[in-house]
Amino acid sequence: MKRRLIAAVIGAGLCSAGLSCASFAQSSITMAGKLDDGITFVDNEGGHHNYKADSGVLFPNLWILTGVEDMGGGVKTVFKLSTLFNLNNGQLNQPNTLFGQQAWVGLQTDYGTLTMGNQFDFSADFFGQFNVGASGSGYAIHQGDFDHTNNDRLKNSIKYTSPVWGGFTFGAMYGFSNTAGSFHDGSGWSAGLQYANGPFTAGAAYTYQAKPTLDPYAQIGVHTFFNVPVATVADNAATDLMPEFQISSLGTFGIGASYAIGDFTLYGDFSDTVLKYQAQTSVMHVYETGATYQVTPAAQLVLGYQHTGFEGHTWNQVTAAALYSLSKRTQVYISSDYLKASSGVDAVIGGSFSPSLAGQQADVRIGMYHAF
Repeated sequence: MKRRLIAAVIGAGLCSAGLSCASFAQSSITMAGKLDDGITFVDNEGGHHNYKADSGVLFPNLWILTGVEDMGGGVKTVFKLSTLFNLNNGQLNQPNTLFGQQAWVGLQTDYGTLTMGNQFDFSADFFGQFNVGASGSGYAIHQGDFDHTNNDRLKNSIKYTSPVWGGFTFGAMYGFSNTAGSFHDGSGWSAGLQYANGPFTAGAAYTYQAKPTLDPYAQIGVHTFFNVPVATVADNAATDLMPEFQISSLGTFGIGASYAIGDFTLYGDFSDTVLKYQAQTSVMHVYETGATYQVTPAAQLVLGYQHTGFEGHTWNQVTAAALYSLSKRTQVYISSDYLKASSGVDAVIGGSFSPSLAGQQADVRIGMYHAF
Protein backbone atom coordinates (compact mmCIF):
# COMPACT_ATOMS: atom_id res chain seq x y z
CA MET A 1 0.00 0.00 0.00
CA LYS A 2 1.33 3.38 -0.95
CA ARG A 3 0.76 6.20 1.50
CA ARG A 4 0.24 9.62 0.05
CA LEU A 5 1.56 12.57 2.00
CA ILE A 6 -0.51 15.25 0.37
CA ALA A 7 -0.89 17.87 2.51
CA ALA A 8 -2.97 18.80 5.31
CA VAL A 9 -0.34 20.08 7.71
CA ILE A 10 2.21 21.12 5.09
CA GLY A 11 -0.46 22.50 2.79
CA ALA A 12 -1.96 24.59 5.56
CA GLY A 13 1.46 26.02 6.31
CA LEU A 14 2.09 26.95 2.68
CA CYS A 15 -1.36 28.45 2.27
CA SER A 16 -0.91 30.54 5.40
CA ALA A 17 2.38 31.74 3.93
CA GLY A 18 0.48 33.17 0.99
CA LEU A 19 1.35 30.47 -1.57
CA SER A 20 -1.24 29.12 -3.99
CA CYS A 21 -3.25 26.33 -2.37
CA ALA A 22 -4.71 25.41 -5.78
CA SER A 23 -1.29 24.73 -7.29
CA PHE A 24 -0.16 22.81 -4.19
CA ALA A 25 -3.21 20.56 -4.45
CA GLN A 26 -1.85 19.31 -7.79
CA SER A 27 1.36 18.07 -6.15
CA SER A 28 1.89 14.85 -4.24
CA ILE A 29 4.58 12.88 -2.46
CA THR A 30 4.28 9.11 -2.18
CA MET A 31 6.09 7.02 0.41
CA ALA A 32 6.44 3.28 -0.21
CA GLY A 33 8.80 0.44 0.55
CA LYS A 34 9.75 -3.22 0.27
CA LEU A 35 10.83 -5.62 3.00
CA ASP A 36 12.31 -9.08 2.35
CA ASP A 37 13.79 -11.48 4.89
CA GLY A 38 14.40 -15.18 5.30
CA ILE A 39 16.72 -18.06 6.14
CA THR A 40 19.20 -19.40 3.57
CA PHE A 41 21.21 -22.62 3.58
CA VAL A 42 24.38 -22.66 1.43
CA ASP A 43 26.08 -26.01 0.99
CA ASN A 44 29.59 -24.62 0.47
CA GLU A 45 30.92 -21.19 1.37
CA GLY A 46 34.69 -21.22 1.63
CA GLY A 47 34.57 -24.98 2.19
CA HIS A 48 31.85 -24.94 4.88
CA HIS A 49 28.06 -25.21 5.13
CA ASN A 50 26.30 -22.03 6.17
CA TYR A 51 22.88 -21.25 7.61
CA LYS A 52 22.23 -17.53 7.49
CA ALA A 53 19.55 -14.93 8.07
CA ASP A 54 19.66 -12.97 4.84
CA SER A 55 17.50 -10.01 3.86
CA GLY A 56 16.83 -8.13 0.62
CA VAL A 57 17.21 -11.23 -1.56
CA LEU A 58 14.12 -11.77 -3.75
CA PHE A 59 13.42 -8.05 -3.49
CA PRO A 60 15.78 -5.38 -2.13
CA ASN A 61 14.82 -3.77 1.17
CA LEU A 62 13.81 -0.28 0.15
CA TRP A 63 12.42 2.93 1.53
CA ILE A 64 11.12 4.94 -1.43
CA LEU A 65 10.02 8.55 -1.75
CA THR A 66 8.58 9.74 -5.08
CA GLY A 67 7.01 13.03 -5.97
CA VAL A 68 5.24 14.84 -8.77
CA GLU A 69 4.22 18.45 -9.28
CA ASP A 70 1.82 19.20 -12.12
CA MET A 71 2.83 22.59 -13.48
CA GLY A 72 0.17 22.65 -16.19
CA GLY A 73 0.45 22.46 -19.94
CA GLY A 74 1.41 18.78 -19.78
CA VAL A 75 4.62 19.50 -17.83
CA LYS A 76 5.37 17.82 -14.49
CA THR A 77 8.31 17.88 -12.12
CA VAL A 78 9.15 14.36 -10.91
CA PHE A 79 11.66 12.95 -8.44
CA LYS A 80 12.60 9.69 -6.74
CA LEU A 81 14.74 8.92 -3.68
CA SER A 82 15.24 5.27 -2.64
CA THR A 83 17.34 3.80 0.14
CA LEU A 84 18.79 0.27 0.34
CA PHE A 85 19.19 -1.21 3.82
CA ASN A 86 19.74 -4.48 5.68
CA LEU A 87 16.59 -5.51 7.53
CA ASN A 88 18.49 -7.73 9.99
CA ASN A 89 20.71 -4.99 11.42
CA GLY A 90 19.12 -1.80 10.14
CA GLN A 91 22.31 -0.61 8.47
CA LEU A 92 22.54 0.98 5.04
CA ASN A 93 23.75 -1.39 2.33
CA GLN A 94 26.17 1.27 1.15
CA PRO A 95 27.88 2.99 4.11
CA ASN A 96 27.66 6.78 4.14
CA THR A 97 25.20 6.67 1.22
CA LEU A 98 21.61 7.50 2.11
CA PHE A 99 19.94 7.13 -1.30
CA GLY A 100 22.08 4.37 -2.78
CA GLN A 101 19.48 2.78 -5.03
CA GLN A 102 18.20 5.81 -6.93
CA ALA A 103 18.21 9.57 -6.50
CA TRP A 104 17.00 11.76 -9.34
CA VAL A 105 14.87 14.74 -10.34
CA GLY A 106 13.54 15.81 -13.71
CA LEU A 107 10.77 16.98 -16.00
CA GLN A 108 8.06 14.87 -17.62
CA THR A 109 6.22 16.04 -20.73
CA ASP A 110 4.15 14.55 -23.54
CA TYR A 111 7.43 14.09 -25.43
CA GLY A 112 9.22 12.10 -22.75
CA THR A 113 10.96 12.37 -19.41
CA LEU A 114 14.35 13.99 -18.76
CA THR A 115 15.95 13.23 -15.40
CA MET A 116 19.29 13.83 -13.66
CA GLY A 117 21.01 12.02 -10.79
CA ASN A 118 21.89 8.45 -9.76
CA GLN A 119 19.70 6.29 -12.01
CA PHE A 120 19.16 2.77 -13.37
CA ASP A 121 20.82 2.20 -16.73
CA PHE A 122 18.79 0.80 -19.63
CA SER A 123 20.21 -2.68 -19.17
CA ALA A 124 18.30 -2.62 -15.87
CA ASP A 125 15.22 -0.96 -17.37
CA PHE A 126 14.78 -2.96 -20.58
CA PHE A 127 16.88 -6.15 -20.23
CA GLY A 128 16.96 -7.22 -16.58
CA GLN A 129 13.23 -8.03 -16.59
CA PHE A 130 13.96 -11.18 -18.64
CA ASN A 131 16.31 -12.64 -15.99
CA VAL A 132 13.60 -15.16 -15.06
CA GLY A 133 15.72 -17.02 -12.49
CA ALA A 134 16.01 -13.86 -10.40
CA SER A 135 12.21 -13.53 -10.32
CA GLY A 136 12.13 -16.74 -8.30
CA SER A 137 15.44 -16.46 -6.45
CA GLY A 138 17.09 -13.09 -6.04
CA TYR A 139 20.44 -14.87 -5.94
CA ALA A 140 20.03 -16.03 -9.56
CA ILE A 141 21.37 -12.96 -11.35
CA HIS A 142 23.71 -13.56 -14.28
CA GLN A 143 27.28 -14.49 -13.38
CA GLY A 144 29.05 -11.61 -11.68
CA ASP A 145 26.38 -9.17 -12.88
CA PHE A 146 28.83 -8.23 -15.63
CA ASP A 147 25.86 -7.69 -17.98
CA HIS A 148 24.01 -5.38 -15.56
CA THR A 149 20.91 -7.52 -14.92
CA ASN A 150 20.85 -6.58 -11.23
CA ASN A 151 19.51 -3.01 -11.28
CA ASP A 152 22.84 -1.32 -12.01
CA ARG A 153 23.10 2.45 -12.10
CA LEU A 154 25.03 5.28 -13.72
CA LYS A 155 25.94 8.06 -11.31
CA ASN A 156 26.01 11.75 -12.24
CA SER A 157 23.80 10.91 -15.20
CA ILE A 158 21.31 12.65 -17.43
CA LYS A 159 18.65 10.35 -18.88
CA TYR A 160 15.91 10.64 -21.50
CA THR A 161 13.04 8.11 -21.66
CA SER A 162 10.40 8.37 -24.37
CA PRO A 163 6.66 7.97 -23.90
CA VAL A 164 5.07 4.74 -25.17
CA TRP A 165 4.38 5.11 -28.89
CA GLY A 166 2.63 2.15 -30.52
CA GLY A 167 4.01 -0.18 -27.87
CA PHE A 168 7.58 1.10 -28.28
CA THR A 169 9.64 2.86 -25.60
CA PHE A 170 13.26 3.96 -26.00
CA GLY A 171 15.84 6.00 -24.18
CA ALA A 172 19.44 7.04 -23.76
CA MET A 173 21.59 8.37 -20.94
CA TYR A 174 25.12 9.58 -20.13
CA GLY A 175 26.95 9.42 -16.81
CA PHE A 176 29.70 11.98 -16.16
CA SER A 177 32.99 11.11 -14.46
CA ASN A 178 33.01 14.46 -12.62
CA THR A 179 36.82 14.25 -12.53
CA ALA A 180 38.84 17.24 -13.71
CA GLY A 181 41.31 16.27 -16.41
CA SER A 182 39.71 12.84 -16.82
CA PHE A 183 36.39 13.37 -18.57
CA HIS A 184 36.36 9.82 -19.99
CA ASP A 185 37.60 7.63 -17.12
CA GLY A 186 34.72 6.73 -14.83
CA SER A 187 32.08 7.85 -17.31
CA GLY A 188 29.44 5.70 -18.94
CA TRP A 189 26.47 5.67 -21.26
CA SER A 190 23.47 3.47 -21.95
CA ALA A 191 20.66 3.15 -24.50
CA GLY A 192 17.76 0.80 -24.94
CA LEU A 193 14.51 -0.07 -26.69
CA GLN A 194 11.43 -1.97 -25.51
CA TYR A 195 8.30 -3.21 -27.24
CA ALA A 196 5.24 -4.45 -25.36
CA ASN A 197 1.99 -5.56 -26.94
CA GLY A 198 -0.46 -7.83 -25.15
CA PRO A 199 1.23 -11.09 -24.11
CA PHE A 200 4.52 -10.26 -25.88
CA THR A 201 7.36 -8.10 -24.52
CA ALA A 202 10.84 -7.67 -25.98
CA GLY A 203 13.72 -5.42 -25.04
CA ALA A 204 17.33 -4.69 -25.89
CA ALA A 205 19.94 -2.47 -24.26
CA TYR A 206 23.61 -1.54 -24.42
CA THR A 207 25.61 -0.10 -21.52
CA TYR A 208 29.23 1.08 -21.56
CA GLN A 209 31.51 1.94 -18.64
CA ALA A 210 35.01 3.39 -18.80
CA LYS A 211 37.50 2.15 -16.20
CA PRO A 212 35.09 0.16 -13.96
CA THR A 213 36.42 -1.78 -10.95
CA LEU A 214 35.58 -5.48 -10.53
CA ASP A 215 36.30 -8.22 -7.97
CA PRO A 216 36.76 -11.24 -10.27
CA TYR A 217 37.19 -13.91 -7.60
CA ALA A 218 34.27 -12.78 -5.42
CA GLN A 219 31.99 -12.20 -8.41
CA ILE A 220 32.61 -15.28 -10.60
CA GLY A 221 35.12 -17.45 -8.67
CA VAL A 222 37.97 -17.47 -11.22
CA HIS A 223 41.60 -17.75 -10.09
CA THR A 224 42.99 -15.82 -13.07
CA PHE A 225 41.47 -12.89 -14.93
CA PHE A 226 43.06 -11.61 -18.15
CA ASN A 227 45.93 -14.01 -17.31
CA VAL A 228 46.49 -12.14 -14.02
CA PRO A 229 46.32 -14.21 -10.77
CA VAL A 230 43.38 -12.91 -8.75
CA ALA A 231 43.06 -15.65 -6.06
CA THR A 232 45.02 -18.40 -4.40
CA VAL A 233 43.78 -21.38 -2.39
CA ALA A 234 45.95 -23.01 0.29
CA ASP A 235 45.13 -25.04 3.41
CA ASN A 236 41.45 -25.05 2.42
CA ALA A 237 41.28 -21.26 2.49
CA ALA A 238 41.11 -18.75 -0.35
CA THR A 239 42.86 -15.40 -0.61
CA ASP A 240 41.36 -12.75 -2.88
CA LEU A 241 44.41 -11.06 -4.41
CA MET A 242 42.61 -8.43 -6.52
CA PRO A 243 39.39 -7.22 -4.87
CA GLU A 244 39.65 -3.97 -6.86
CA PHE A 245 40.68 -4.98 -10.37
CA GLN A 246 40.28 -1.97 -12.67
CA ILE A 247 39.75 -2.78 -16.32
CA SER A 248 39.88 -0.42 -19.30
CA SER A 249 36.21 -0.73 -20.25
CA LEU A 250 33.08 -2.84 -20.10
CA GLY A 251 30.44 -2.85 -22.82
CA THR A 252 27.41 -5.10 -22.51
CA PHE A 253 24.61 -5.78 -24.97
CA GLY A 254 21.55 -7.74 -23.91
CA ILE A 255 18.37 -8.77 -25.67
CA GLY A 256 15.42 -10.71 -24.31
CA ALA A 257 11.73 -11.48 -24.70
CA SER A 258 8.78 -12.97 -22.86
CA TYR A 259 5.48 -14.39 -24.09
CA ALA A 260 2.43 -15.29 -22.04
CA ILE A 261 0.39 -18.33 -23.03
CA GLY A 262 -2.49 -18.68 -20.62
CA ASP A 263 -1.03 -19.21 -17.15
CA PHE A 264 2.46 -19.82 -18.54
CA THR A 265 4.97 -17.08 -19.38
CA LEU A 266 8.04 -18.10 -21.36
CA TYR A 267 11.32 -16.18 -21.11
CA GLY A 268 14.55 -16.08 -23.07
CA ASP A 269 17.54 -13.75 -23.09
CA PHE A 270 21.11 -13.44 -24.30
CA SER A 271 23.92 -11.06 -23.35
CA ASP A 272 27.32 -10.41 -24.83
CA THR A 273 29.72 -8.48 -22.53
CA VAL A 274 33.06 -7.24 -23.86
CA LEU A 275 35.69 -6.50 -21.21
CA LYS A 276 39.01 -4.84 -22.08
CA TYR A 277 42.18 -4.71 -20.03
CA GLN A 278 45.29 -3.08 -21.45
CA ALA A 279 45.70 -4.71 -24.89
CA GLN A 280 43.51 -7.73 -24.09
CA THR A 281 39.82 -8.37 -24.75
CA SER A 282 37.60 -11.03 -23.20
CA VAL A 283 33.93 -11.70 -23.87
CA MET A 284 31.33 -13.21 -21.55
CA HIS A 285 28.30 -14.86 -23.18
CA VAL A 286 25.18 -15.62 -21.14
CA TYR A 287 22.15 -17.56 -22.37
CA GLU A 288 19.04 -17.94 -20.23
CA THR A 289 15.65 -19.54 -20.65
CA GLY A 290 12.82 -20.40 -18.30
CA ALA A 291 9.17 -20.00 -17.46
CA THR A 292 6.71 -19.01 -14.79
CA TYR A 293 3.42 -20.83 -14.17
CA GLN A 294 0.53 -19.19 -12.34
CA VAL A 295 -0.92 -22.26 -10.64
CA THR A 296 -3.65 -20.25 -8.90
CA PRO A 297 -4.18 -16.50 -8.53
CA ALA A 298 -2.06 -16.74 -5.36
CA ALA A 299 0.52 -19.42 -6.26
CA GLN A 300 3.32 -19.21 -8.83
CA LEU A 301 6.11 -21.58 -9.88
CA VAL A 302 9.38 -20.39 -11.45
CA LEU A 303 12.01 -22.40 -13.34
CA GLY A 304 15.14 -20.98 -14.97
CA TYR A 305 18.35 -22.19 -16.60
CA GLN A 306 21.50 -20.17 -17.36
CA HIS A 307 24.64 -21.01 -19.34
CA THR A 308 27.69 -18.75 -19.16
CA GLY A 309 30.97 -18.88 -21.03
CA PHE A 310 34.05 -16.75 -20.30
CA GLU A 311 37.82 -17.14 -20.88
CA GLY A 312 37.54 -20.89 -21.50
CA HIS A 313 35.36 -21.51 -18.44
CA THR A 314 31.68 -22.43 -18.30
CA TRP A 315 28.93 -22.11 -15.69
CA ASN A 316 25.57 -23.90 -15.73
CA GLN A 317 22.91 -22.88 -13.25
CA VAL A 318 19.36 -24.10 -12.51
CA THR A 319 16.85 -22.20 -10.37
CA ALA A 320 13.48 -23.34 -9.07
CA ALA A 321 11.05 -21.49 -6.82
CA ALA A 322 7.49 -21.49 -5.50
CA LEU A 323 5.83 -18.26 -4.39
CA TYR A 324 2.53 -17.83 -2.56
CA SER A 325 0.71 -14.54 -1.97
CA LEU A 326 -0.98 -14.27 1.40
CA SER A 327 -2.41 -10.90 0.37
CA LYS A 328 -1.81 -8.19 -2.22
CA ARG A 329 1.18 -6.98 -0.19
CA THR A 330 2.57 -10.09 1.52
CA GLN A 331 4.20 -13.12 -0.09
CA VAL A 332 6.04 -16.20 1.18
CA TYR A 333 8.39 -18.24 -0.98
CA ILE A 334 10.88 -21.09 -1.18
CA SER A 335 13.69 -21.09 -3.73
CA SER A 336 16.78 -23.07 -4.66
CA ASP A 337 19.75 -22.59 -6.98
CA TYR A 338 22.38 -25.06 -8.16
CA LEU A 339 25.52 -23.91 -9.98
CA LYS A 340 28.10 -26.15 -11.65
CA ALA A 341 31.31 -24.49 -12.88
CA SER A 342 34.11 -25.91 -14.99
CA SER A 343 37.50 -26.99 -13.64
CA GLY A 344 39.58 -24.22 -12.08
CA VAL A 345 36.60 -22.13 -10.94
CA ASP A 346 35.27 -21.87 -7.38
CA ALA A 347 31.53 -21.69 -8.02
CA VAL A 348 29.69 -18.70 -6.55
CA ILE A 349 25.99 -18.08 -7.17
CA GLY A 350 25.32 -14.53 -8.30
CA GLY A 351 28.28 -13.16 -6.36
CA SER A 352 26.00 -13.42 -3.32
CA PHE A 353 28.11 -15.80 -1.20
CA SER A 354 31.77 -16.56 -0.61
CA PRO A 355 33.09 -18.81 -3.41
CA SER A 356 32.71 -22.50 -2.71
CA LEU A 357 36.31 -23.82 -2.98
CA ALA A 358 34.78 -26.38 -5.35
CA GLY A 359 33.23 -26.53 -8.77
CA GLN A 360 29.66 -26.39 -7.50
CA GLN A 361 27.46 -24.49 -5.08
CA ALA A 362 23.82 -24.80 -4.03
CA ASP A 363 21.41 -22.85 -1.86
CA VAL A 364 17.91 -23.26 -0.45
CA ARG A 365 15.95 -20.33 0.95
CA ILE A 366 12.64 -19.79 2.74
CA GLY A 367 11.59 -16.16 2.79
CA MET A 368 8.87 -13.59 3.19
CA TYR A 369 8.24 -10.36 1.31
CA HIS A 370 6.02 -7.41 2.26
CA ALA A 371 5.32 -4.20 0.39
CA PHE A 372 3.98 -1.03 1.97
